[in-house]
Amino acid sequence: MGMQNAGFAAIAARVGGVTESAFTYLAIGTDNTAHDVTHTTLQAEITDSGLARASATVSRVTTTVSNDTTQWLKEWTATGSKTIQEIAVLNESTGGDMLCRTVISPAAGISSGETYAAIIRVAYA
Repeated sequence: MGMQNAGFAAIAARVGGVTESAFTYLAIGTDNTAHDVTHTTLQAEITDSGLARASATVSRVTTTVSNDTTQWLKEWTATGSKTIQEIAVLNESTGGDMLCRTVISPAAGISSGETYAAIIRVAYA
């Protein structure tokens, strides 16, 4: 999972007490362009087929020291067919800042009626 420049700025704002929306949304897309820290959105975000950006269940889990990792969990049920190749954590239901993005390899093909589940973890220790 690659961090984005906008994500670093948002983390600095929240740590410093500056108002910044919490990163509670996951979005998936169909593009496999390599990670670039300057990207501000997914390259081809899916907005239909039951796979649109949605609020995730967010929690803290332990990787190295207690509660050092943020975890996002989301499950989508497809109403159409797509090939999922990218996923990102964002702080708004539309637009907003992208905390991090990764390319999924191999790509995940999904058809109508199937479920796609994602667990994203960002460790800070």
